[in-house]
Amino acid sequence: MASPTVPAKGAAEHTLPESLTERLASHVASDGAETATIPSPFTGEPLATVPLSGPDDVRKAYERAREAQRAWAALPVSERVKPFLRLSDALVDRREEILDVIQLETGKARRHAMEEFLDVALCSLYYARRASKLLKPRRRQGMMPALTRVQELRHPKGVVALIAPWNYPFALGASDIAPALMAGNAVIHKPDTQTCLSSLWILDLLISLGLPKDLWQIVVGDPAEIGDPLLDEADYVSFTGSTRGGKAIAERVAPRLVAYSLELGGKNPMIVMADADVERTARGAVRACFTNAGQLCISIERMYVHEDVYDRFVPRFAELVKGMRLGTGLDFDAEMGSLTHKRQLDAVTRHVDQAVEEGATVLAGGKARPDVGPLFYEPTILADVTGEMDLCANETFGPVVAVYKYRDEDEVVARANDTAYGLNASVWTKNAARGRRLAARIQAGTVNINDGYGAAYASYDSPMGGMKQSGVGRRHGSEGLLKFTEVQTVASQHLMDLEPPGKISYDAFAGYMATGIKLMKKLRIK
Repeated sequence: MASPTVPAKGAAEHTLPESLTERLASHVASDGAETATIPSPFTGEPLATVPLSGPDDVRKAYERAREAQRAWAALPVSERVKPFLRLSDALVDRREEILDVIQLETGKARRHAMEEFLDVALCSLYYARRASKLLKPRRRQGMMPALTRVQELRHPKGVVALIAPWNYPFALGASDIAPALMAGNAVIHKPDTQTCLSSLWILDLLISLGLPKDLWQIVVGDPAEIGDPLLDEADYVSFTGSTRGGKAIAERVAPRLVAYSLELGGKNPMIVMADADVERTARGAVRACFTNAGQLCISIERMYVHEDVYDRFVPRFAELVKGMRLGTGLDFDAEMGSLTHKRQLDAVTRHVDQAVEEGATVLAGGKARPDVGPLFYEPTILADVTGEMDLCANETFGPVVAVYKYRDEDEVVARANDTAYGLNASVWTKNAARGRRLAARIQAGTVNINDGYGAAYASYDSPMGGMKQSGVGRRHGSEGLLKFTEVQTVASQHLMDLEPPGKISYDAFAGYMATGIKLMKKLRIK
């Protein structure tokens, strides 16, 4: 049975006002000599034309950014956060406009575009409320109590190069750029060309809210053309994308010892325990696997179901997946939208077709849906997936999940950890304490209990990132802002120098110092 579709309301719905696209395009750091046309994934028809940046445009952007950054860093943090305190209200007031932009450039369902909207609004507000406290000078314990005074200071890195992916362009651009800017940096931002409009949109909005114009600049172009100059002048690099791309960036910046954070790929497991609520888990699995048509680094691609519940859970899950509504409408009716790039449709098709040819069983979906749109693929469940299939261990990054049966906890932990990746995981059980114990054994940067990904990701007070080949560094929490700073220790010595006073011999001085260690321990000074 094919997934049902939600009728579109007409071609006019899949366009943006020309006045809007022209205004957004004006924010690209480019001389305008070359342009690119962005097609709508929903229809394949042109959506907007944007200028492309060349190497010289990138270098000039850095020059402007460095000048703007010096003035910005000199401002108190309380001044730097003001545009971001205004941002959440402005986003709410213009919610429909940005949801349209996100949908039309990515092809995702509106409910998934809404997740991007919420992420930017809430994450930027989190940092705007806390930046002053996180960045203020801190007293640290000195070497000699009362005689050594130590301060920890935080300085901005300078100009940050931020490379954002195409799958969540609004969230994974703005939500990382906000703390970088609040920390006192400037940002040169390269979004994917296909999905640059949402980044240009929020840049346009923040400038209207008081952000200095040259502080955040957007360059658009092929990585082969502008990637090297983008990286070669950066004081810090933030990248979200493929593991292959992350390794290439690390190699490029290593000779200059430039620091970086990388959120990379995942082959994320979901564990359904024997006591899981079948209905709740099946519905949660739909969202965990097929949000944004599976084009989500933290979505579930491997599902391990306990043998005691497998025969009840899997048929119910398949039933829900077969009933998922696909559509291109700019409303909340569709449960899943389109893939974004033709290359992604090709990769998903290749993985599924090869698995089926080699013996995998299709429990739901399994084919493209050009009748809905040129890049649609049905939400797909496969069983009997084996190790020699590409889909087994490699990231598919599409609406496909493989289901497996398991017997005990040691087995499922070993299988969940049997991957080069370690980004996200999900555990479903009625016993949350047992779920937490199991979660602690899984090698993943975030683990959600009775949720697929959102509970951990959207808890902005806690760090998010990957283990193993899934990345380096973290976003969110204090680390998500402080990584954009250089830490400095300033220590001043008072009353007594760090050498024997007067005519005291070094032997005697050494004895006093050694005795002092015991005394400080006894008094709990150290």
